[in-house]
Amino acid sequence: MNDIAVLDGAGQVFLHVLRSLLPLLLLFLVFQIVFLRLPAGYVFALLKGMLLAFIGLALFLQGVRVGFLPVGTAMGEMLGAIEHKWSLVPLGLFMGFLSTFSEPAVRILCRQVEESSSGFIRKSLVLYTISLGVAMLVGLSVVKIIYGFPFLWIIIPGYVAAMALLWFSDRTFASIAFDAGGVATGPMAVTFLLAMVLGIASSIEGRSPITDGFGLIALIALAPILSVMLLGLVFRIKLKQMEVREDGGQQGADSDHSEEGLGQPGN
Repeated sequence: MNDIAVLDGAGQVFLHVLRSLLPLLLLFLVFQIVFLRLPAGYVFALLKGMLLAFIGLALFLQGVRVGFLPVGTAMGEMLGAIEHKWSLVPLGLFMGFLSTFSEPAVRILCRQVEESSSGFIRKSLVLYTISLGVAMLVGLSVVKIIYGFPFLWIIIPGYVAAMALLWFSDRTFASIAFDAGGVATGPMAVTFLLAMVLGIASSIEGRSPITDGFGLIALIALAPILSVMLLGLVFRIKLKQMEVREDGGQQGADSDHSEEGLGQPGN
């Protein structure tokens, strides 16, 4: 029975993954025949990599389907029934941080940021920034469910703040921020956190899973945009301070040289 439950719906999951990867494979083959003409060994290694990616994604999504979704829903229903509802807020903060910190796509993005910046922007710094941002807005989403204030009160000011930060944040971080918003809404967030929040909303009297539970993914997508652009603002301020200190030191050195020149007797 356990084996049947674990494999239940596996064929459909494998088919969905195949539909996602097949266009990429066909596009590569067209470019390989017409333009690239890469060596056969390279093509064979790429095909093996795509096969491993297919198997890995299919198994991961099947595990999420039979594991994370039921567990997240059950946890949410149990948590929604506790007496002290305020205690759900720190739990939401912790679960938001943990799920984002363990999100594979977020870690890949952070590594690529570090490689592209030649180590100037460290991957650990970006990872913690994204995770903390998501944690804050997941906690705010739990507050919204407990006290029942409208979703628009969060999302509209959030995107207004994001647009305002575009004028002040470093351009590099602004680009990273919007990509981070996409990768943060990965399988961990969509399956586990959303299921948990829906379970909480369904267990609290007077709350609806539809009107109060949904909207979490939009907040998770917004969180890295705000947090990473704030990080870019901090970097921009620090870089300006370093430039001011360097200019001040250079001017001081030039002044010393001038005074030395004035003190020397003429020929």
